[in-house]
Amino acid sequence: MKRAAHYVFVRQRHNWLQFLRFGLVGGSGVLVNLIVTVICKKLLPPYLSIAFPLPVTDFNVRWYHVITTIAFLVANTWNFQLNRSWTFKSGKHASWWREFFPFLAVGMVAYVVGQVLLTLLLKDTSPVSLHQFPFFDDSTGLRTALYWATLIQIVLTMPINYVVNKVWTFRAVRGRKKHPEHDLPMVAAAVAPELVDEDGNELQDRRRPETPPGG
Repeated sequence: MKRAAHYVFVRQRHNWLQFLRFGLVGGSGVLVNLIVTVICKKLLPPYLSIAFPLPVTDFNVRWYHVITTIAFLVANTWNFQLNRSWTFKSGKHASWWREFFPFLAVGMVAYVVGQVLLTLLLKDTSPVSLHQFPFFDDSTGLRTALYWATLIQIVLTMPINYVVNKVWTFRAVRGRKKHPEHDLPMVAAAVAPELVDEDGNELQDRRRPETPPGG
């Protein structure tokens, strides 16, 4: 039990700190996303109206799809820069664009999932539509279904962003294969395992010092 607790809370503390930073960046990104959403809602046509039909289908792109797409692109760029310089900070960087496109690709996965969720939350005939509840009558900002649907889909898709960005975007892109001698794992033990006891206390290195030549 002590070893398990030591592994989770001591040896993995780098991961916990990294996840906390990711959450803080994500929180600021949510704020940016919502601000852009509010601005676009005020400037563009009613968000439930049709923006344009999808060719060769019976479906339409509505203005809430356009609004949330703009908000996603702005917030995604914001999150990328903060994650690049803080959350997944590294001594070596690939070029900005070389890291941004994988980050955007990961974001697009979450974006597509988010658009499906958004459609389900805002479509009147959906069983999970927010408009079936009297509270979401769009009479005030707090009661606007678009804002709540945006917030819900962001929260539900955030784990996708964290996991894939950690194991791919900010790790593989930074030239792991090109410079293996400089490859520092993103998940590293805080203390060398052979120098701690089962309680997590550091031990002195008991290895015998090398005997000097001629000694």
